[in-house]
Amino acid sequence: MSWSAGSLISVREQFALAALAQREPFVEVCRRFQIGRSTGYKWLKRYRQSGRSGLQNRSRRPRHCPRRMSLRWVQALRQLRRRYRRWGPRKLRAHLRELHPRVHLPSVRTLARWLKRLGLVSGKRRHQRRGPALATGSAAVARRPNDVWTIDFKGWFPLGDGTRADALTVRDLKSRFVLDVRLLPGQTQAPTQRALLRVFRRYGLPRVIRVDNGPPFGGGGPRGLSRLAVWWRKLGIKVEFGRPAHPEDNAAHEQMHGVYQAEVASSPAVNRAAQQRRSDRWRARYNYLRPHEALKLRPPAREYHHSVRPLPQKLPGWTYPNSWIQRRINRYGRLYWHGRLRLIGEAFSGEIVGLYSPRAGVWKVFFGRDLLGLLYLNDRSNSIRPAYLTTH
Repeated sequence: MSWSAGSLISVREQFALAALAQREPFVEVCRRFQIGRSTGYKWLKRYRQSGRSGLQNRSRRPRHCPRRMSLRWVQALRQLRRRYRRWGPRKLRAHLRELHPRVHLPSVRTLARWLKRLGLVSGKRRHQRRGPALATGSAAVARRPNDVWTIDFKGWFPLGDGTRADALTVRDLKSRFVLDVRLLPGQTQAPTQRALLRVFRRYGLPRVIRVDNGPPFGGGGPRGLSRLAVWWRKLGIKVEFGRPAHPEDNAAHEQMHGVYQAEVASSPAVNRAAQQRRSDRWRARYNYLRPHEALKLRPPAREYHHSVRPLPQKLPGWTYPNSWIQRRINRYGRLYWHGRLRLIGEAFSGEIVGLYSPRAGVWKVFFGRDLLGLLYLNDRSNSIRPAYLTTH
């Protein structure tokens, strides 16, 4: 039945009654009414709670808006701003305190936000200056197993219990061997690093890892490195980023995602543990049984062998020339340099960088062999001029 037949409320009620009758599987009921399962569960829950009245469209307006501007203080702020055009939020709040000593006032941050929203702040945004441009060079060629690993997240999908599942996939480019498919609750750095640590312990380290620019693999700091990519660099692994909005740069990995989607993700299990068991069985079939055309119809397991580079027990540290200056980045990603805190990047928090001066007033900042950018002593900005990668 199409949603255009009859009113929306009547169609939703018919759907709920058909689902409650349980004469056919819930998936078939959703397919007949041309809705997704998550939408079907939503309308069924509302019908159980409130009957037909629960099937009405609800307003998307939030019940509570903590950032709503108070009309009283907005008017007072406008008046004071006209009189004292060069006063900032601190001075304006102090003056409001003298005028209203017994009234609860908005905070300084709130007043600053209101000034900005009302267009009462005049000032030019200071843009960060770019540092040196670094050519990415040609992509690494996988001549043998473990030369290049490709890592990516398959697009998330809902499980039977309504929870989200993000499949982290790791694959050897030469042999097409799928090293892991790990179901994670989200695409964040900590669980991704734990999953990859497990892969490194089992199979060893690759020479190159190829990923896209999105988090948690890429970041917005120098060279586009994230915390995860910094960890890879400390392990001696080269990191290759694909071009933004160009999934064809990792086409073989995306093709594997298509197979996983068709054979596993299109009919998800009831929860993450069950889906992980399905993914493990699929990975075993893909690696040991499924013929691969790029391998002359041999399964990937016949072409793959473990890496000769084991995961070290302790992360190795960088060594810099004796003439260089070494400094540790604080937990906020900043470096104290010549009397000022300079922002390097949160991805390098706790790491030691090396600095040397090619000419007066300019310092190059290195993380191992990677140039992060330049520090100019006369820069008004308290941040590094970050190096950035260029594509040709």
